[in-house]
Amino acid sequence: MITRDVPKKLFLLDAFALIYRAYFAFSKSPRINSDGFNTSAIFGFTNTLLEILNKEKPTHIAVVFDTATPTQRHTEFADYKANREEMPEDLSSSLPFIFQLLEGFRIQVITCEGYEADDIIGTLALEAEKRGFTTYMMTPDKDYGQLVDANTFIYKPARGGNDAEILDTVAVCNKWQIENVKQLIDILGLMGDAVDNIPGIPGVGEKTAIQMIKEFGSVEQLLLNTEKLKGKLKEKVEANKEMAILSKKLATIITDVPVDFDESALELKEIDKDALKEMFRILEFKRIAEQVLGVSPPTHQSGNDAKKSKPPASESNNADLFSEFPEDGRPAEGTGESNSILKNIATYPHTYHLVESEAELEDLIKKLEAEKYFCFDSETTSLDDLTAELVGFSFAFQAQEAYYVPLPADYSECNRKVKRFQRLFENEEKILVGQNIKYDYSVLLNYGVEIKNKLFDTMVAHFLLHPEMRHNMNFLSETYLHYQPVSIESLIGKKGKEIRTMREVEVDKIKEYAAEDADVTWQLKDKFQPQLKSESLVKLFEEVEMPLISVLVEMEREGVKINGTFLKDYSTELTVEILELDTEIQALAGIPFSVSSPKQVGEVLFNHLKIVEKPGKTKTGQFSTGEEVLSKLKGKHPIVSKILEYREALKLKNTYLDSLAEMAHPITGRVHSSFNQVVAVTGRLSSDHPNLQNIPVRTERGRRIRKAFVPRDEKHTLLSADYSQIELRIVASISGDPGMCEAFRLGKDIHLATAAKVFGVTEEEVTKEMRYKAKSVNFGLIYGQGAFGLSENIGTSRTEAKELIDNYFREYALIRKYMDNQVSFAREKGYVQTLMGRKRWLRDINSANAMVRGFAERNAVNAPIQGSAADMIKLAMIRISHDLKRKNMKSKMILQVHDELVFDVLKQELEEVKGIVERGMKEALPLDIPLEVGMGDGPDWLSAH
Repeated sequence: MITRDVPKKLFLLDAFALIYRAYFAFSKSPRINSDGFNTSAIFGFTNTLLEILNKEKPTHIAVVFDTATPTQRHTEFADYKANREEMPEDLSSSLPFIFQLLEGFRIQVITCEGYEADDIIGTLALEAEKRGFTTYMMTPDKDYGQLVDANTFIYKPARGGNDAEILDTVAVCNKWQIENVKQLIDILGLMGDAVDNIPGIPGVGEKTAIQMIKEFGSVEQLLLNTEKLKGKLKEKVEANKEMAILSKKLATIITDVPVDFDESALELKEIDKDALKEMFRILEFKRIAEQVLGVSPPTHQSGNDAKKSKPPASESNNADLFSEFPEDGRPAEGTGESNSILKNIATYPHTYHLVESEAELEDLIKKLEAEKYFCFDSETTSLDDLTAELVGFSFAFQAQEAYYVPLPADYSECNRKVKRFQRLFENEEKILVGQNIKYDYSVLLNYGVEIKNKLFDTMVAHFLLHPEMRHNMNFLSETYLHYQPVSIESLIGKKGKEIRTMREVEVDKIKEYAAEDADVTWQLKDKFQPQLKSESLVKLFEEVEMPLISVLVEMEREGVKINGTFLKDYSTELTVEILELDTEIQALAGIPFSVSSPKQVGEVLFNHLKIVEKPGKTKTGQFSTGEEVLSKLKGKHPIVSKILEYREALKLKNTYLDSLAEMAHPITGRVHSSFNQVVAVTGRLSSDHPNLQNIPVRTERGRRIRKAFVPRDEKHTLLSADYSQIELRIVASISGDPGMCEAFRLGKDIHLATAAKVFGVTEEEVTKEMRYKAKSVNFGLIYGQGAFGLSENIGTSRTEAKELIDNYFREYALIRKYMDNQVSFAREKGYVQTLMGRKRWLRDINSANAMVRGFAERNAVNAPIQGSAADMIKLAMIRISHDLKRKNMKSKMILQVHDELVFDVLKQELEEVKGIVERGMKEALPLDIPLEVGMGDGPDWLSAH
């Protein structure tokens, strides 16, 4: 119960406004649990709820929902909300879970047939004020501004890194330039509302509506004084008087809804922990469970998957430890027995052997040599594979049984014991099974042992089957085996001073932990192997992803030399530039402000300098000042270009120049980026520490960073090789479009050739501007860009952009056909695939919601193109690496970035390496048109590129 001396603080949540907001916040990367269920809306809404419970600590709370029953507004205006899209299926299926969660939090849900949530909230807020409450209406909806008063506020939830925003009467009046909040109704009545299909007065926008209410005070006074208006505006207002009155009524929130204000029911109560625990487990919200229930869910990050695996986001289970997975190879929706309890090492029958004596060691080696497949996992002292020392390793070759071999701390003794297994690891006929084998592969190289077995990596296998899901072992074990592994924290403790190394852990504990790793991974192999076959992914797995592992290990261990002196000098240079730019910007602004503050930049540009009439705003009401926005405003005022330059210089200095040198390995002195196979759903490699994919190349300042990457010594040079327009060539090849294919076969400038076609001129008559626009069309359309996006990109009208697109598809008709066929295929099959068979599942392709469906359709067109390009460069890497080894070359492949490969080449081998690289890239994945590879070499990456 709430004591009397505590101020009464009521939060009223506009349910659907918050739920929709949460759902679409994850539209580009939805959260999918192990049953294939989209939990985005539930996850986002739950976090929003926790935000206010933890930060605002309300004494009373309710969540208010609309109902499907038509309201008074529908009766008065039949087209009210007629433009609303049907609720996305994933969102509607989330609602029962949200209701159950609210029940678990013991928060009252309020509805009233025939009334909308804002009417109910308005009524409750009015009554709450009479009872001495301070009320916060939690919503992103602007309409609520009319309800704000001395004790009633709008609480706009945090979004996009911005804090939550509380709007009082001053904030509302300032935002809309009105004298009292009720005038917001008049503005809404005049300008209408496209979302609710409130018509307003045609042609009257926000700015005009505000000016008219400033002058006349209300819609009614405006209509009584139309003679003071001029021209077309006068005609529009006089012709739509009745519509203006109706629109104002539709925009007015009702505050006498027949709903009870039960103060005791609104009180914040103790949560139902059992109910929430079960819900969080079903939904796979582990971190939320830990936050709400104070229960730390076990996590499992052993050496074999901790180093590079993504943090777990969804971890669930199937019905039984040995049950078969659904035949189609995808998680079945709603078929997992969510109410069952995960097994663990204490409840799971197993036999794990400790292998210590000479006889036991020999016996294990004989058993492993008799098997075609064996599972291997290592336990080490560090996650740095270049310096990690082996503590022991484990093996399995059948379920429920595994072997752990402890290794001595002394390197020489350890090395002798490891070498006992060398012939096993170098047997090319055997298949080694592991989870994130790349790490174990690299660690064994520290002991002079190279894995030459064929590989079966369960992490990569799962990525091919379900690229949108998580792939760490804890998730896979719980999802597919209904088994919760031992947590690493139970052995070495949590992060901090108390943490131990694996060497300090008792051998019996390590034995159970390590052997369990091998056992679990072995069973995961048994799950995934038949699925790879049924999904026709074996070729991709065996010919691309598995051979690539050794190539990536070599690249990562080789690393690249960094010129620290250049980085330091360039950082100093940029520091001076930043200070100079700041001075210039302050002078152009005429007032002092922080150029690093997006909020202050917005206020200077749009309130002080007023460089545009209608500046865009973020959902939190702050002026939009992102790079994309400012780039379009460069011509409006010289300060804009200077701000963009300032931001670029500051980002380059902080993100790259001041950190790259620190990433050099203490032993090698080189930077060893890690290349990840299981992050990008398109199949492209990603990298981290550093992220090479994000090093900017579009500006001179950004490109100069590549000058810091240099050869190992004066006897070497850097060689850069990249595919020319690879995605367009893939489009041309798989669509078979004769016009585009001919241009590539004749070696033409494809953008010039396209410009000639779409503008109806000869190639000689094509201007620089025409070529630029054609290039934008070429690349934009394969990424799903429409007329609006193209017009924004090239700075033309939508009419001209649409004409360009129409002309493009008239000239390249088979590309249009390819795009249509891809969407149709996806609608029928639920996925699209690359030339090598890599699949991208598109579960929203048949959604009734146009926004959701449109995103899936764009992926249906683009994913096979990007994915095929990814497969191609991976095949090239494998072939080039093989040829360099076969010829015993000293030159090394060191980097892969987008469609580019970089090599540290011994100068005397340069010409031969160029030939190997060009052949390897051109012949990796043959197309129906020729591939082009651009090459350059020099004393640094910038010069070579």
